[in-house]
Amino acid sequence: MTMHGMRGLSVFISDVRNCQNKDQERLRIDKELGNVRNRFKNEKGLTPYEKKKYVWKMLYIYMLGYDVDFGHMKAVSLISAPKYPEKQVGYIVTSCLLNENHDFLRLAINTVRNDIIGRNETFQCLALTMVGNIGGREFAESLAPDVQKLLLSSSCRPLVRKKAALCLLRLYRKNPDIVNVDGWADRMAQLLDERDLGVLTSSMSLLVALVSNNHEAYWSCLPKCVKILERLARNQDVPQEYTYYGIPSPWLQVKTMRVLQYFPTIEDPYTRRTLFEVLQRILMGTDVVKNVNKNNASHAVLFEALALVMHLDAEKEMMSQCVALLGKFIAVREPNIRYLGLENMTRMLMVTDVQEIIKRHQAQIITSLKDPDVSIRRRALDLLYGMCDVTNAKDIVEELLQYLSSADFTMREELSLKAAILAEKFAPDLSWYVDVILQLIDKAGDFISDDIWFRVVQFVTNNDDLQTYAAAKVKEYLDKPAVHETMVKVSAYILGEYSHLLARRPGCSPKEIFSLLHEKLPTVSTTTIPILLSAYAKILMHIHPPDQELQSQIWAIFNKYESCIDAEIQQRAVEYLALCQRGAPLMDILAEMPKFPERKSSLIKRAEYSEADTAEQSAIKLRSQQQTSNALVVTDQHPANGATSPISVGELSLVKVPSMITSENDTSTDLSQQNGALSNVDTQPPSADLLSDILGPLAIEGPPGATVQSEHNAISGLEGGSDAVDGSAIVPVEEQTNTVQPIGNVAERFHALCLKDSGVLYEDPYIQIGIKAEWRGHHGRLVLFLGNKNTAPVVSVQAIILTPAHLKMELSLVPDTIPPRAQVQCPLEVVNLRPSRDVAVLDFSYKFGTNMVNVKLRLPAVLNKFLQPIQVTAEEFFSQWRSLSGPPLKLQEVVRGVKPMPLPEMANLLNSFRIMICPGLDPNPNNLVASTTFYSESMRAILCLVRIETDPADRTQLRMTLASGDPTLTFELKEFIKEQLISIPTAPREAAPAPAAAQPTPQIPPNDPAAILAGLLS
Repeated sequence: MTMHGMRGLSVFISDVRNCQNKDQERLRIDKELGNVRNRFKNEKGLTPYEKKKYVWKMLYIYMLGYDVDFGHMKAVSLISAPKYPEKQVGYIVTSCLLNENHDFLRLAINTVRNDIIGRNETFQCLALTMVGNIGGREFAESLAPDVQKLLLSSSCRPLVRKKAALCLLRLYRKNPDIVNVDGWADRMAQLLDERDLGVLTSSMSLLVALVSNNHEAYWSCLPKCVKILERLARNQDVPQEYTYYGIPSPWLQVKTMRVLQYFPTIEDPYTRRTLFEVLQRILMGTDVVKNVNKNNASHAVLFEALALVMHLDAEKEMMSQCVALLGKFIAVREPNIRYLGLENMTRMLMVTDVQEIIKRHQAQIITSLKDPDVSIRRRALDLLYGMCDVTNAKDIVEELLQYLSSADFTMREELSLKAAILAEKFAPDLSWYVDVILQLIDKAGDFISDDIWFRVVQFVTNNDDLQTYAAAKVKEYLDKPAVHETMVKVSAYILGEYSHLLARRPGCSPKEIFSLLHEKLPTVSTTTIPILLSAYAKILMHIHPPDQELQSQIWAIFNKYESCIDAEIQQRAVEYLALCQRGAPLMDILAEMPKFPERKSSLIKRAEYSEADTAEQSAIKLRSQQQTSNALVVTDQHPANGATSPISVGELSLVKVPSMITSENDTSTDLSQQNGALSNVDTQPPSADLLSDILGPLAIEGPPGATVQSEHNAISGLEGGSDAVDGSAIVPVEEQTNTVQPIGNVAERFHALCLKDSGVLYEDPYIQIGIKAEWRGHHGRLVLFLGNKNTAPVVSVQAIILTPAHLKMELSLVPDTIPPRAQVQCPLEVVNLRPSRDVAVLDFSYKFGTNMVNVKLRLPAVLNKFLQPIQVTAEEFFSQWRSLSGPPLKLQEVVRGVKPMPLPEMANLLNSFRIMICPGLDPNPNNLVASTTFYSESMRAILCLVRIETDPADRTQLRMTLASGDPTLTFELKEFIKEQLISIPTAPREAAPAPAAAQPTPQIPPNDPAAILAGLLS
């Protein structure tokens, strides 16, 4: 565009660029907007030059990010100007300022149409460009026929026809129901005969969109596409301007091969032979060179050719050639080429008889598993998982186990899951399988789901020859000084059932086994204690003759837990003690677990399903349709003994959780949902589930008030408040019209999650939303648990993350429907970019029956989650304190209106926000000194120092000084601590109501998703 001679515009741009700060820029912009507004009021006195200049200024201000809410009509009116300079300004500014639904565009439709059907090619190009950029429905209805005529016109120059093709493509994509393309097969075939490569490339883009919706109508275009590809591959009649680094029009080659992938097969032998010759030429003529631009172009063509070869199911010789070529790529130093090589080799696993050829490159693929680039490591993991079979399973699983110790924590869950599936699917013997799973639990216990160790228990119970070996192995792991809680669960179950088989071995007497298990009791959570109590009872049952000393110890433990606040632990302790005291009935009730019914592993079922699903279809539409959710659905449908839970392997799946309810002859149907489509999943009738009594959900959620109270107990030093639902926790973006009210205090749930990493965020009569989080440096990983509490499905589920500017958040796909009494897990990745107190919001909506519920909930990805407490010495503290002198790196403020609290209570509050108190650094006993480290992607780790001076005579005020190496962090952290000291989250302290006055809400059974969720989050 030419702005020659517009001195006022040039001066304005210079003034804006010379502004020293944002405030100066805002003042200069406001001044100019006021001037433009005044000049537009006197429209009759404006010359075309002045009107054009002021519209350019509006566009520049808009490009800087400021709102321009006037002058739109002036820009639209310039479109009808007779001269090119004014018309150009009108089209450009209108394209930028107005969207497709703006009312002013209707005023310009006739003018735009006159320019399109006119004889002035420059005006035609301007009009087509604007229509293509905006692509509104009214433009499509009024202008699509004229654009089609322009594309097919033989009298128009290629430049205009190119723009017409792209404009029509845009209108068709935006409004496929309006743009009439019936009978366009012959016209597209005519366009494919075009000799101009510019028009041909634009027409091919249009053809890709057309065949993606209906390839049957365009079979006549297939031979012509092959001829175009042959012409380009032989470099025949290709102008120099369309040759990119010696490659004839790579963009047209890629688009042409993309079109061919939409046709299922090529019947004509001559066309098929010609196409394979072209593909052979592409495969033979591509290699890695030093020039990056040439590599990019040639590899784009090559990888599209590989996709086409796989789609056409070529001969084995060509497939071998493709694999050999990819083998070269995964060995080069350039990471982008390695990534593409691994990705395409994974796609080739879909083709039959290729896996053996890919195995030749197994060593190089394993090397890629240790690549510094995480994306390459993920592709290598996918490829190893896909190429594993009986012949190489041991090598691959051992490599995965070895890599597990150093793997990034974001990959460990997927890595553990795939290693477990491969170990079960291709195990040469069951003892090797047990070894692998125990190693997985030992190395990555945090990432091992209960379903995996449930499966180990099933194998050990069903195989008598394996029981002694498994008991000995878990004892070896228990002898280690540090044992993960999942390992304690497995060991407690197996040793409780089969430790008597080891009784004659040294160090394996019942008393020694009990001591070994009991050492772990203080370190485990309330979900593991019931399993340990069951193990103690079974150990006591197997002692012959009875050991009075051991019996007294175990009875004392049962006595201790008889008054435990946890209902499950209390019930087991009371019942086991009563049974032990009765003697004889213990042998019958705690007898060895019976064999589980033989059933094919649900993990392997899911793995086979995902392998059989040809998800890597070569056409773009089919690929996008088969993108699946990473969510994990958990139902409380009770399986038979030992039934394991299907785990999501890259797609939505149902996971059965052992239930404490037993029934007979009750056949039901599970529903597996994939992107909203339901399909039946094979189920078996449940039988009496004895295992669920040991391993079932152990946390039972009581009335709504119990949850809030338990969360309140976790917050030290916080008291007072009302029990009303605090609307501040449900962000009021718009007027709430929900008829469904939340259960409990939503604000308190949010504040509790700011202090801990797991709990319930929101609950109402239909749904429960829980959170489990892990934080490391500036990275965080949250899992949202969406639980349907009812016997009918929850539909129209939508979850949108409203992300503040300082965070980068990515939520996995959320299913549209949550089955009855099911639970969905949705991972949410968080990256902290810079310090800020802004809070991310979850915009969650669903429909249950006639109730449409929409809530906006604050997510606990708050400032203190990216803090890491650090202990500093006096020398380190004062050295840093002196170096950070004065604002803005060191800020001081007298804070009034502080909630009165003792100094130790204030110290506990700071510690709960990951700010570590450093005792002894301040000689005044009424002062607190603390330190912490803040992590963000932009600044990495920054040390923060805090000093709080209190007055014993007046606890309602204090002086706070905070210092760090970043002024924004200093201010934000100071304000964050200030908010916590003044506005402290509170929970209701009212006495529990008497049973007669209790709410009519029924007690939630232990197999309800609410109880299951509480068990998962505890």
